[in-house]
Amino acid sequence: MREALRAGRPLERVLIAKEVTGPRIQELVELCRNRGIPVRFETKDRLDKAAAGSTHHQGVIAFGSAERYSTLDETAAAGGLHVILDGVEDPHNLGAMIRTAHAAGAAAVVIPERRAVGLTDTVARAAAGALAYLPVVRVTNINRTLEDLKKRGYWIYGLDERGTESYSEIEYAAPSAFVLGAEGRGLHEQTGKHCDFLVRIPMPPGGVASLNVSVAAGVVLFEWRRRLANH
Repeated sequence: MREALRAGRPLERVLIAKEVTGPRIQELVELCRNRGIPVRFETKDRLDKAAAGSTHHQGVIAFGSAERYSTLDETAAAGGLHVILDGVEDPHNLGAMIRTAHAAGAAAVVIPERRAVGLTDTVARAAAGALAYLPVVRVTNINRTLEDLKKRGYWIYGLDERGTESYSEIEYAAPSAFVLGAEGRGLHEQTGKHCDFLVRIPMPPGGVASLNVSVAAGVVLFEWRRRLANH
């Protein structure tokens, strides 16, 4: 991995086992910091899981990047739909959402740098070619990004099961940004406070409380597309 860092190979993030120390590890950490690559210290069990059960990682795992990232300045200039993902960790979900966002006419997908999956090979495969057409922006702070979009005139819609209005009844304004939360926990509370509106997908009583995040993305994004097409 040291050679990959020195050669400038694009890396998403690096995981290092907490139990592993020494000059070699310190050198890797410094190389990552110099290139702005996030480093996380995890237990050996977590690294074993991240390595798909393999124990031959020697306490260090690097995740390569399949594509380059765009910037918000590049993607927001034209005022197109932005899909903000608040910490999606499953690469198949991220790939499916990128594919759906592209099909719905989005201008970009935005993901956070930490505590979220990046553009790995698995994501690229799940996106089924959509990464060739849809820019992905990686940011250090989702909430600051939402404030930035507001300054550019965007209306922010957060999808949350606690939302007070149905996604199919609210009036959408352009330019728009949709914020969707991570698997299981939904939007962070602070992220929800930065949204102009919190909308929900009504679910029948007595059943599951919410949809899978990639399925929910398809529901709300195609409703947005249908509604704007009628204006």
